[in-house]
Amino acid sequence: MDGNEEAGPGGFFALRTTPVPEGGHLALARLYAGEDAPLTGRIDTVAARLGTTERRVAASVAHLGLAARLWSTALGSAVLSAGVPALRAEDLHWDPRLPAPDDLWLDGRTVLPGSAAGIRDVVQYGHLVPLGEAVRRDTPVPLRLLWGNAGSALAGAVRQLMVWARTHGRPDAAARTRALAAELFDHPDLRGTGAPHGPAYRRSTCCLYYRVPGGGLCGDCVFDEAPRPGTSRSDPA
Repeated sequence: MDGNEEAGPGGFFALRTTPVPEGGHLALARLYAGEDAPLTGRIDTVAARLGTTERRVAASVAHLGLAARLWSTALGSAVLSAGVPALRAEDLHWDPRLPAPDDLWLDGRTVLPGSAAGIRDVVQYGHLVPLGEAVRRDTPVPLRLLWGNAGSALAGAVRQLMVWARTHGRPDAAARTRALAAELFDHPDLRGTGAPHGPAYRRSTCCLYYRVPGGGLCGDCVFDEAPRPGTSRSDPA
């Protein structure tokens, strides 16, 4: 999906179809099969940037970022071109050291119908399930928290597309975004992650960002205020 202003909402929704010069990309299928070094390195980098010694916090934030990229590339394409790139894990290459859109490139031109079922197949089943397993090999993050991240990432993509549609006078894109989001959230793994299933989404779990030194609450956080150390309130995960 082209990331220019006329075609879509920006680089986070864009997907390269050629290799990045001097990139260190790895097919995500290799990561899912157990070649964990890129993900481990990414979690290490996130921990250092956030200044946290809690690896579960860095693992959650790293997972949330990649989940957001995956949903955005598929949903944005489905909304604006009525097709979904076949993001097969063996064809989708990732370099966690690079920012979007250079972090991902797809070696393949197959396009699937832009339905919610197609998005679910390529993103939820094809990536989020094995990605969650890979994250949990590194750090024992609760599975419910990771699905909460997936719901939050999907809602964030919906929110950005709705803003773009409103700014560019595209009520058709807004309507298609809402319809696809409703279908995607109507799945047992995503249905209870938060509500409502649109731009005003609020999580039912916490990504743990509030535990970062100097960190606050995310815009869709389940908490109204950050729990204080030493209280009996626990992280919903």
